[in-house]
Amino acid sequence: MRVGVIGGGQLARMMIPAAIELGVDLRVLAEADGMAAALAARQVGDYTDTETVLAFARQVDVVTFDHEHVPQDVLHAMVDAGVAVHPGPDALKVAQDKLLMRRRLSELGLPVPDWARIESAAELDDFIAVHGGAAVVKTPRGGYDGKGVRMVRSAAEVGEWFTTIAEDGRGGALLVEELVDFRRELAQVVARRPSGEVAAWPVVETVQVGGVCSEVIAPAPRSAGRLADVAADVAISIAEGLGVTGVLAVELFETTDDRILVNELAMRPHNSGHWSMDGSTTSQFEQHLRAVLDLPLGGTGCHADWAVMVNILGGPEEGTLVERYDEALEGHPTVKLHNYGKEPRPGRKVGHVTAIGDNLDDVVYEARAAAAVFQD
Repeated sequence: MRVGVIGGGQLARMMIPAAIELGVDLRVLAEADGMAAALAARQVGDYTDTETVLAFARQVDVVTFDHEHVPQDVLHAMVDAGVAVHPGPDALKVAQDKLLMRRRLSELGLPVPDWARIESAAELDDFIAVHGGAAVVKTPRGGYDGKGVRMVRSAAEVGEWFTTIAEDGRGGALLVEELVDFRRELAQVVARRPSGEVAAWPVVETVQVGGVCSEVIAPAPRSAGRLADVAADVAISIAEGLGVTGVLAVELFETTDDRILVNELAMRPHNSGHWSMDGSTTSQFEQHLRAVLDLPLGGTGCHADWAVMVNILGGPEEGTLVERYDEALEGHPTVKLHNYGKEPRPGRKVGHVTAIGDNLDDVVYEARAAAAVFQD
C-alpha cells in the first residue's frame, strides 16, 4: 500500500509512525525544509506545478494532503489521470474558499453564523449596523491560525482588504459574519472512508490564544448527552454532504444561548485531534490512512477519562527543545512529548505534549507544566 502525502509539515511527519505500524509505504512531496522530509521517502517539489505533482502521484496508490492549498487545476489533473485523490477536488474546494464553505453549509441546512458576501465598504457597514455594531471579516482564501480574520466595528478597519480585491480586478469579495456570543469553542473530528463508513471521536474543547490553538481537552467537559450527539451529527452530515474522505475536523462555537454553530473546516488531521495519538484507541493519523485506503476504521474510544493536549508555541528564546528534555521528561514522566523538528520562532507550533488520566485538574496541570518547560 503506497500513500503519497502532498505537504511535508508536521501533519505528514505524524502520519509516519502510523504508516510504519500499518506497513504502508508513505511518500511525501515536500518543500526542501519540510518536517517530514528527513523521515520519509520524499520528492522535493512545487505542489502548484501540475507535472511535478503528476510525476509524484504516479508512484503511489492514493494521494492525500497535510494542507488544503493544492490548486484545483492540479487536483483535477490527478483525477483525470486516474489517480485516487482523498479528499477529492470538490470537497477540498469548499475547504479552500470560506465563502463557498458558508454557502454549501447553508444549502445543507447546517448551523452557521449569519453571514454575507460583501464587495464594498458600504455593504460591510450596513451588515455591522444590523448586527449590533460589530462583525467578523475574513478573507475567503489562505487564512489560518488567526490570519485573514478581523473583528471590526467599521469598514475602515479592513480598508486595505477592499483595495486589494478592487485592484485584483476579478470580482473578489470578502466574507462577513455576525460576531458570535459564544461560551466556548469546540471541535468535532470524524473520519469517513470512500465506501461510506464514518467514525467520530468525542467532541473536544479548544482554547485559543491570539487565534492559535493553545489547549485541547478531550472529551469537552459538560458535553455528555445532547451536545455530544449534536456535534457528531453536524460533523458527519458535513462529511457525507460534501463527500469528504479522510479525517475532517469541524471547529464549532457553543453559544451563550445553547446553540452549536460551525466556524471552520479542515479536511485533514487537525490540531484538535492530536490528543488521539496518546489518548484514543486509534489516532487521527492512523485513521486518516485507513480512511484514504478505504480500510475498516478503528475504534475511537479513550484510554482514560481525560486527555489534555497543550501546544508548545514558539519554543525557547535561546537554544533548542532538546536542551530542555532533562527538565521536562524527568519532572513530568507521565506526559508524552511530540517534537516537530522545527526551529523555535515566536507563535510557531513547534511541538505538543499530552497527558491522560482520570482527574481533570491533575491532567491539566501536568500538561501545562510540561509544555511550560519549553517556553520562555
